[in-house]
Amino acid sequence: MTVPALKFSDDQALAYDRVAELLSEAGVDLHDGFCLPAKEGKTKVLAVMGKAGSGKTLLLAELVKALEAAGVETVSGDYEGRPRKDRRTLAILAPTNKAASVLRMRGVPATTIHRIIYTPVYDPEYERIAEWLMGNGDRPEIEELSEEALTRAQTSYQQHGSVPAALAAAGLRGSDFITGWKRREEPLDIGLVDEASMLDDRQFEDLREIFPNLMLFGDPAQLAPVNQSGKMVFDGLAEGQKLELSRIHRQEADNPILDLAHALSDPDVGFEDFERLVEQAARRDDRVVYAQRVEVDLMARSPVLVWRNATRIRLINAFRAVHGAPETALLPGEPLICDGLELPLKHRKKRLDLEARGLIKGAQVIYLGPGRKPGFSKLHVVGAIEPQVSAASIVKIEKPDEEEPFIPYAARMGATFLHGAAVTIHKAQGSQWENVQVFAPDLYAAARMGRTEAGQPLWKRLAYVAITRASERLYWVVRNRLAKPSGALTVDDLRGTPAPLALESEPGLDL
Repeated sequence: MTVPALKFSDDQALAYDRVAELLSEAGVDLHDGFCLPAKEGKTKVLAVMGKAGSGKTLLLAELVKALEAAGVETVSGDYEGRPRKDRRTLAILAPTNKAASVLRMRGVPATTIHRIIYTPVYDPEYERIAEWLMGNGDRPEIEELSEEALTRAQTSYQQHGSVPAALAAAGLRGSDFITGWKRREEPLDIGLVDEASMLDDRQFEDLREIFPNLMLFGDPAQLAPVNQSGKMVFDGLAEGQKLELSRIHRQEADNPILDLAHALSDPDVGFEDFERLVEQAARRDDRVVYAQRVEVDLMARSPVLVWRNATRIRLINAFRAVHGAPETALLPGEPLICDGLELPLKHRKKRLDLEARGLIKGAQVIYLGPGRKPGFSKLHVVGAIEPQVSAASIVKIEKPDEEEPFIPYAARMGATFLHGAAVTIHKAQGSQWENVQVFAPDLYAAARMGRTEAGQPLWKRLAYVAITRASERLYWVVRNRLAKPSGALTVDDLRGTPAPLALESEPGLDL
């Protein structure tokens, strides 16, 4: 079998060989480590599916290593060099910033789908720096930049591999070197997409247009996208295009969180049975907590996962009340969720600029304080490569039993935000936190209603997704109670991140 030195399970080895076969047909030989120029042809799609712990991410990471060893270049969407006919490229993608950051923490250079579909347009003067950094040109002489600044840019690029981060290290802002954004016109080559269960039909078609060789990695046991009527993109693929990893790997075998997730596949396990399993696991292992209340200290960085919107709103208001947050303003350190952009079509450039900096629907954000202009906010975009931005913001605080949200302050147009101390399980897909609190009374309500999705009780799908968001510890909260905070909200844990990309000072962004 054409597998690397790492010891794979039989199903992983089979999946690796199937992907290697597809790539070999496309001119990339993983076994002998070389690649030929790309040929035109019909898009080929292969899906690798498996539940949590089946080794999908490990397989993806090993494929990335083998592709790079064969001479395939990884593209990030931040900047691409001049096209060459003999160049083979690879993009590792995820639907959200948070999902991409989970891969990056494991050493896989992932970016978001959006950053690949839309590409930045660089000022020609600074494009010379980008080409030099990538090894495609001589060290340039730029009147506005000293030799020391260029050296800082070079050092940053060697450390992070990001052209925008390197230019920021030289003292430039995004508006200095990026003149706009455009939808990709030329196709790329090879695409590996993680968390593919989150893809809707439109995203899938966009990816098929861009990548002639497309591999999807995802968990069919998760929840389908909200607008997909319970279906995932996997459902539209032929059987020959799908591979399933079934084995749970040894390194995951003693993980009580995964044990609970896989116990949900037993059709004889009802909600009460499952809660007993959680209680028993908590007695054996401190990685599972059978909690009598919500821990408010955890909510600032990892939201409580709920099913019902009413529960989400109640918990958010309780979080703000216990921290003494005023109705008229946010406190630094409060978590937010981007709910989209309120911009007319004529402001397409501004929309792309905000989205490219990570402010896409579902992005997790920490409020850092007010911006220099009215209606602007300083924000930390969780999981973004350059996380700190300042942007026109519309913040909505929903209130229990009130149809209209309270808006403490807002720009006329810009990025819209909901509070992020609690989120629905649907919106949590693709994310992962060390500590996750699952609000069990909501899942009990789903179980009582008897609803199903794709032939599975809805409460089990909800529980599976919620449980598998936890990487270290699971809190199964069984009472509608909230603990007191141990201290005030803070942003000290966000220090030391790259310098802000100040949107509020950019031409045309004063909304």
